[in-house]
Amino acid sequence: MRYRFDRMEAAGSLGDLGTLLPIAIGMILINGLDAIGVLFSIGLFFVISGLYFGVTVPVQPMKVIGAYAIVTAISPDQIMASALLMGLVLILLGFTGLVTPLGRYIPHSVVRGVQLSTGTLLMAKGVNFIIGNSNFQKIQQTAEPYLQVQNLGPIPIGIVIGVLCGVLTLLLLDNRKVPAGLVVVGVGLAIGLGLGTRTGLESVEFGLYWPARMPFGFPSKIDFTFAFLVLVMPQIPMTLGNAVVAYADLSKEYFGEQSKKVTYRAVTISMGLANVFCFVVGGMPLCHGAGGLAAHYRFGARTAGSNLMIGSLFLFMAIFLGSHAVAFLHLLPLATLGVLLLFAGSQLALTILDVKDRKDLLVVLMMLGITLASNLAVGFIIGIFLALVLRSDKLNV
Repeated sequence: MRYRFDRMEAAGSLGDLGTLLPIAIGMILINGLDAIGVLFSIGLFFVISGLYFGVTVPVQPMKVIGAYAIVTAISPDQIMASALLMGLVLILLGFTGLVTPLGRYIPHSVVRGVQLSTGTLLMAKGVNFIIGNSNFQKIQQTAEPYLQVQNLGPIPIGIVIGVLCGVLTLLLLDNRKVPAGLVVVGVGLAIGLGLGTRTGLESVEFGLYWPARMPFGFPSKIDFTFAFLVLVMPQIPMTLGNAVVAYADLSKEYFGEQSKKVTYRAVTISMGLANVFCFVVGGMPLCHGAGGLAAHYRFGARTAGSNLMIGSLFLFMAIFLGSHAVAFLHLLPLATLGVLLLFAGSQLALTILDVKDRKDLLVVLMMLGITLASNLAVGFIIGIFLALVLRSDKLNV
């Protein structure tokens, strides 16, 4: 079935909010990106990719760019420059077909290394959200910046929410009548309504809002130079490893023949066009990703219906709420997003269960260690080199 619209698809559609929302909100509040452009581009990318590929397709922020942008508070012009450059690079790799041989020659152990590393990073980020130690929370100088209550006795409120939602997730993870994802998000919203600061809700106005064209103007030469060296160069290998190869392979693993359109070339072109569009409307750089797919799948998404549901929600917020939509997003405690990340990361990390050969397992574990010590791009590059070296019969592990 190409499309299904039921409670499981709805729950699965929310599975990756833990990755998407914190970076989106951070880039709106800290970097000054246009909320309408960010929400509109996310929603449109969800809908169009679901319609084209015909299976559940994740939409995620480009994490190297997003994380660096938030931590260093770089300007919207530099972010827009990175979106355009990434878009053009991906379009070039896709339309020329160069990405296909690149993807085919990447060893299976490296793909699994990317998936384990990404899954571990997602789990760590989830724990950070729950204990109040993420970069976003440090910048806000509080664990739950949009809750009035920060502690229940000696225990931080985020840990209480995290434990509650974690237990609910474990109990309902495979329950098709009461999907875990919907329950966790529902509990989070109830807590936000009951204990939240409700910042901005009093000024919400429904209307018709459309993204502006080039809201920040055209970036300067300096912006493009900075973006290429600092943002795009480290993002490219991560995108190829996680958002092209690992994602396309995982999609085949989950959906089989239904996923025939999810090729390295098509995925690369999809992301390239999306980022050029983000540049035009002032959105943040976007990609697909194995972690996002694992999150949607773990919480119940099995068809492109999940894309249409979550995409329509983002489009609704952009068109009818505009920048006021951020006030509604603040209702969801960060600890709730942390639980979603924790279980999504574990789902992705478990893909290494089919790695039996000791050499392949060494590559996977080395990539994990290098990624934790530096970043996924470095882990990906060294992983490829190590996998090729270990093909020699003279080397044993």
